[in-house]
Amino acid sequence: MNRGFYTIMAAQFFSSLADNALLIAAIALLTEMKSPAWMTPLLKLFFVLSYVLLAAFVGAFADSLPKGRVMFVTNLIKICGCGLMFFHVHPLVAYAVVGFGAAAYSPAKYGILTELLPPEKLVAANGWIEGLTVISIILGTVMGGALVNPQVASMLLKIDFPMIDIVNDSSEAALTVIMTMYIIAMLFNIRIPDTGARYPHQERNPLRLIVEFSGCFTTLWRDKLGQISLAVTTLFWGAGATLQFIVLKWAEKSLHLPLDKAAILQGIFAIGVAVGAAAAARFVPLKKSLSVMPLGVAMGLIVMMMTLVHSVALAYTLLILVGALSGYFVVPMNALLQHRGHVLMSAGHSIAVQNFNENLSVLTMLMLYALMVKLNLDINVVIVLFGVFVAGTMMLAMRRHANNQRDHDSLSLIGEHKH
Repeated sequence: MNRGFYTIMAAQFFSSLADNALLIAAIALLTEMKSPAWMTPLLKLFFVLSYVLLAAFVGAFADSLPKGRVMFVTNLIKICGCGLMFFHVHPLVAYAVVGFGAAAYSPAKYGILTELLPPEKLVAANGWIEGLTVISIILGTVMGGALVNPQVASMLLKIDFPMIDIVNDSSEAALTVIMTMYIIAMLFNIRIPDTGARYPHQERNPLRLIVEFSGCFTTLWRDKLGQISLAVTTLFWGAGATLQFIVLKWAEKSLHLPLDKAAILQGIFAIGVAVGAAAAARFVPLKKSLSVMPLGVAMGLIVMMMTLVHSVALAYTLLILVGALSGYFVVPMNALLQHRGHVLMSAGHSIAVQNFNENLSVLTMLMLYALMVKLNLDINVVIVLFGVFVAGTMMLAMRRHANNQRDHDSLSLIGEHKH
């Protein structure tokens, strides 16, 4: 891996760190405002809405400028969103602005990998990026939990922030720390090298962009390998986003933990994902990427065991196991999807299609979860329904892949390059 790759990783780390700390800070703000419980999962829903609504446009934007510059501009948007929370704009609206920045950031972050590295390094690069993203989720979630802890907040308020006289309460002190993380990410964005990759003149007419995006969407879903990897990653991200909130609710009801302690459980799950991602990067070559699919079924079945756990030590073990299975099967799938997208269309456009599908899944699953919370369904019932859905959907994807294999030699497809 070259130096440019490590600069991208550093920028991604600090940006993701801030995103995840901000989620916990926003949950704490909703609690302070005495908002209803069903509003908490809506935070993530508002965040990912931009990924779906802007999918037709962000790919073209990512391909119209050097990727480092795109990442710089979009990080600036995230800072604006964080600033809105500082000035008491409703957390749902402010976090939606951060999501707007993140939606435009993502095609550049992943698209630059296909410009910078050869296909055989994509699984390893994804392992590094996913592993580091997961570490940033762990640290960001734990950092957010620490920042909303009353003792830590009072210590922060005693610090004399240079040139800042407007930090008056604990939530403002937390937001100041988070904004600093975004600024560090921006400094790394400036250092990202220009790969020299240039794409044909990008369309600016919104209607034509939507038509172009529809074409890319159809191409990827019709591709024998693209459709399987897209289906699996779509399920994974929808399930992962919902699991974040299920774990917080489960920690509160079954383990009797407050928000700052429950946030640590999210971090523990993420440690498992990091271990699984690192192992996949080490042991799964691109041509064997589809062999990991049964682990998705195992993950769904093991999640249901959460209903039997009432001790924190057992909870840690179970969440690390679920996380490791997730990381091990999603990294090869991500790499395969990026490779197929790069072969069939441009990097930015294929990532935009991927984001559209994954975040539509996140929106759907979070809305269903918010509805279950509003209906006062027991958390154990929610966990069992969630586990059955994940395992069942993965089994359907495996059956579809088996049918595809009868029609086509998958290995020759993976090895295919642009002609």
